[in-house]
Order: sequence, then structure tokens, then C-alpha cells
Amino acid sequence: MENYWNETVETMGREQIREAQLKKLRAAVENVYSNVEYYRKKMQEKGILPGDIKSLDNLKDLPVTTKQDLRDTYPFGLFAVPMEDIVRIHASSGTTGKQTVVGYTRRDIDVWAECMARCLVMAGADRNSRVQVGYGYGLFTGGLGAHYGAEKLGAVTIPASSGNTQRQITMLKDFGVTHLCCTPSYSLYIAETMLEMGITKKDLKLKGGIFGAEPWSEAMRSEIESRLGLTAHDIYGLSEIMGPAVSQDCREQNGLHIWEDCFIAEVTDPDTNMPLEKEGEQGDLVITTINKEGFPLIRYKTKDICSLNYEKCGCGRTHVRMSKPAGRSDDMLIIRGVNVFPSQIESVLLKMGEVAPHYQIIVDRINNLDRMIVEIEISESMFSDNVKGIENTEKKISREVESVLGISAKIKLVEPKSIARSEGKAKRIIDNRNLK
Repeated sequence: MENYWNETVETMGREQIREAQLKKLRAAVENVYSNVEYYRKKMQEKGILPGDIKSLDNLKDLPVTTKQDLRDTYPFGLFAVPMEDIVRIHASSGTTGKQTVVGYTRRDIDVWAECMARCLVMAGADRNSRVQVGYGYGLFTGGLGAHYGAEKLGAVTIPASSGNTQRQITMLKDFGVTHLCCTPSYSLYIAETMLEMGITKKDLKLKGGIFGAEPWSEAMRSEIESRLGLTAHDIYGLSEIMGPAVSQDCREQNGLHIWEDCFIAEVTDPDTNMPLEKEGEQGDLVITTINKEGFPLIRYKTKDICSLNYEKCGCGRTHVRMSKPAGRSDDMLIIRGVNVFPSQIESVLLKMGEVAPHYQIIVDRINNLDRMIVEIEISESMFSDNVKGIENTEKKISREVESVLGISAKIKLVEPKSIARSEGKAKRIIDNRNLK
């Protein structure tokens, strides 16, 4: 028998869901029109008033919000409440290095914790569970999002954060941890380190894992489950929308339930932003928040490519399921839970006189951890330079890239004209992770 955190909400009928969504949508549109100048102007440009929202079908008439809108209004231009009502700020980096800033009211934090508690219950957790949070704490939403949800559930919450793997394993064993929250690649690194320490999955009490913040395959899920002896659940979220717990898969592992009392999901044509007519068709996931006070977003373009399934799930939940994102409609990479754009690296290279503006990013997964190599052509003048000079330049660029991205990358300088040219869009990224 399936357990629920809030059975009444999680199993409500489709018509009931739509009625609740329309009521909340109309309130959200009225809120942003009255309190967010940026939205008011965008709606006026489209000739739309809050009173024009008569049904959920009118959602498509509202303006789309993009990450560029968040940058254009940096830092607090999209906040819908006074700063004295904001109790927390999270932020993520953008293509230019400027952060996108999100504010939360106390109620927003409570709603987030509620959504995360539902996800934990879907992963088999309850108030008797012990949850180790291995996501990073700080401006990144992962750590605190999982933490507050585990506390909301009433479980023992262990704020391990990321890194210090041997200590993580010691805590897993000694504290009798039942649920692990971290990136999927880090969970496999934990498994490898366990082997080196002489600890097996039989020494642990793990039952479930909640893994997200980076792309991962079904093959990787099977590997995690086999090596750690748990059921691996895929969680989805964006810092702009809320953080982790926008959606997660249940025991069926057949799509991620989006909490529709908090979010309205659309699948749209990436070019026109219009909803796709055929259910189950893949497109750009667009999300509208209908239960947020501090930072409400209307039709936020996630650029994650997926499909939606409205059929009632075998677990009994009725909330729509999104497929695991097949990729992104832009060129963003997620490496070790960090958003990386080629333009960020390009901005570093343009400041360096020793190299040419031709580069390629190669991403691989070595020992179950993401590794990024940036191959950069050196200038003609430097090509004849000594090896020491090249090594010094590689180290210099490596430091700059790590400073901008927040993660390390191996820098490899290559000969002039050795990186393939293109008459169209340059192939900047070679992502080998999907081949594993």
C-alpha cells in the first residue's frame, strides 16, 4: 500500500486539480500585475489584464519569462513583496557570471518543505527515517531544500553537505542512515570509496536515495541501486522556480510527479512558446508558480525538453508526470550540479592574449564523477614558445575558469587550427556522459 504525505492533495481528481489551479493562477497573475512592474509592463505590451484570465487555456496568452528576464531585473526586480517580508535568498550563476537571485517568504519556505516532504515519502521515508543530505549547503538550493523537507517530515536530518567522502560513509554506517540525498554521480563515488574502505551495502541500512542536480541515465540508476542496495529516485527542480522538489518519481519510476497545487506545467514549442497540442509530445517545459509569494514566475521557460503524462499513476497519485528531461533547448551543461555555459568560458579566454578564441569543451564521467576538459588553441606566437610557458598559461586559465564557474576544469592547450571549424554553429561541446 502506498504511503502519502498529504493523501487528499496528492490523489485529488483531475477536475479538482484544474479548478484549484485556475483559482490560484488568477490570484498569481493579479499579484504580479499589481506588485511587479516588470510583469505589468510585459502584460500591457501584450494587451492583457488580470481579468482576462478566464480559464487555464488563457495561460498561453501570458508572456513567457526567461532567465534573461531575471538578469535584466537583477537583483530584486521580480520580487513581489517588500524586502522585510523576505526571509531567505538563494542564487545561481548565469552565462555572464551574474547570479539570478530568488527570494523566499516564510510561507514560501514552508511550501518548499511541504513539497520536499512529499518527495521523501515517495522514496519510502517517514518520521522514523534518518536522512543524510549530501547536497551542498549555501546559495545552491539543494542542501537546504532537502534539509527542510526532512525536518518537516520529522525524520532525523543529517546535514553532511558535499565532500569528505570517507566521513560521509562513516556516518551512513554508524548513524544507521536510511535515505541519502546527493547527486547521482556522487552516490556512485560513495559506493567506490566504500569498497576501498572494506564496507559493503550489507553494512548499511539504506532504503532509498533521492538524486538530482545533474543529468543521469536509467543505466546509472540501476548501477546505483545495485551497489548501494537502495531504491534510487530522480528529483527535479530549478532554483528559479523553488529548488529541488518541483517533481520526483515514485515507486513506479515511470515519470516525475509535478506538484500541481504549486505549479502549472506546459510543454511548448521552443521557438513559438505555444503549447503543443498532442499530449505526450516532447517540447520545452514551461512552469508557472501558483503558490509563491516572494518570487512568483509566470510561464518560466526552463529549456528542459520533456513530455507530460496526465494518466493516473500506479502509485495512486494523480499529479501530472514529466518524463526525465531528454536534454536542453540551449547549450547549458550541468556538471557536478553546477550550471556551465560555453559563453562563461569564452569570456575568460577573450581576456587572455596568449590563446586563440577557438575552444571545445569535452565532458566525460570518470570513476562516476563528471570531468570537464577544455581544449583551447594557442596563438601562433605562443606555438613556438617553450613548454614551461604553455604549462604556466594552462594553470592561469584553469584558475580563471574555476573562479568564474565555481568548479575545476582541466585545461589543455592545443596547436593552432587543430580544433574543427564550422560554417554554421560551432560545435563547442562534446558530452560523452550519455554514451556511458
